Amino acid sequence: MPLDTLLDTALLQPADSLRYTIGAAMALEFPDRSVISSSDGHFNLEGYARAGFCSYEPDSKIFASMATRWHGYKRGVAEGIEDGFFHIRWRDAEIKVLFVTWSFAYCRTRHYWIVSQDKQTATDFLEAVCNWDSQPENVVLVFDNGQWAKSPELYQSIKNSTFDNLVLPAAMRDQLQADFSDFFSSRSVYERYSVPWKRGVLFLGSPGNGKTHAVKSLINWLDKPCLYVKSFKTRYGNDHESIHAVFARARQTTPCLLIFEDLDSLIDDGNRSFFLNEMDGFETNTGVVVIATTNHPERLDSAILDRPSRFDRKYTFELPAETERLEYLSRWNVASQEEMRLSDERLQKIGKATAEFSFAYLKELTLSSMMAWIANSESGSMDSIMTKQVMTLRDQMKTSNDARLDMLPLISDQDDEE
Repeated sequence: MPLDTLLDTALLQPADSLRYTIGAAMALEFPDRSVISSSDGHFNLEGYARAGFCSYEPDSKIFASMATRWHGYKRGVAEGIEDGFFHIRWRDAEIKVLFVTWSFAYCRTRHYWIVSQDKQTATDFLEAVCNWDSQPENVVLVFDNGQWAKSPELYQSIKNSTFDNLVLPAAMRDQLQADFSDFFSSRSVYERYSVPWKRGVLFLGSPGNGKTHAVKSLINWLDKPCLYVKSFKTRYGNDHESIHAVFARARQTTPCLLIFEDLDSLIDDGNRSFFLNEMDGFETNTGVVVIATTNHPERLDSAILDRPSRFDRKYTFELPAETERLEYLSRWNVASQEEMRLSDERLQKIGKATAEFSFAYLKELTLSSMMAWIANSESGSMDSIMTKQVMTLRDQMKTSNDARLDMLPLISDQDDEE
């Protein structure tokens, strides 16, 4: 079958015979070369070429189907290969790749055939591309809609989070660093005593108290490959397939950090047992550190929450005490323009008056105060503006049925007049 008519003819065949039909045609077209085929999703030729490891161009005699997709307002529009025949230059080798995409059992998959002068070169090229794609260097691997994608944007946002700008009780911060540092430096000790070298860590606490910032700081500080699970849901597959794909990729990337944010929203009655089996079943998770967060531990099954072999470390992120609130506000004060700063005396009073404020509410306090100051800088100092904002936010919190706020220390009207 001539190559220029191969796609037109093959795609008329039933889906379950397509692979054989195309493979037989490729063997006839290139009798003096080696042809290997695969459908592994790690064969990211476009990304590998963009990284400068090879070059590729479509064969001018065969129509190349390129899918143009919008990747958001920051990344814009980019083309991706769907179907076509491409000439690749890799190292000193000339390689050809045929891509064909079709749907079978509601799943759309891209298949490819790699042609080279010998089988070893074709296999080496496939392995080089897949190895490059599987290693999250300067990116975070994000799992969503049943597939993995590299996110340099998330990686850059994480690089801005450090333990230096994370406000936590000193003992808790030191314990976090010690636990993870000791784990990654102790593989030989674990193996000597036949202890599985894996770990599960659960961050508990109400929203806005630093769990996400702590996770980002750990990722940045440890400098290990990071895999982040956004959702198990997929259009065509099921949660079981997604969970298996997540842990399979983590086992390929060890040592690594596997992040489940808001675990209670990811796990339900339908997928819980499968998740538990992947966490602590027949498969070994050597070198995999699972970090999960939850705002609602009461929604987690006891098999997740209380079984030590799954999450053997738990950290509870409480509302910040006065010491942490003052540290947070002091850092904001120092970083602000001089004319916008609080006086030292008012800083101390606001630190006391913000009892029961989470870090998220403290952030809202500083942001809303700055906006109010910019809009009304001539009508008062930051001292009076932030004092009013504290009262406003406390009223909002009361509407959230938090009766404890009635017992909070107040900033009196007399304080405003000082």
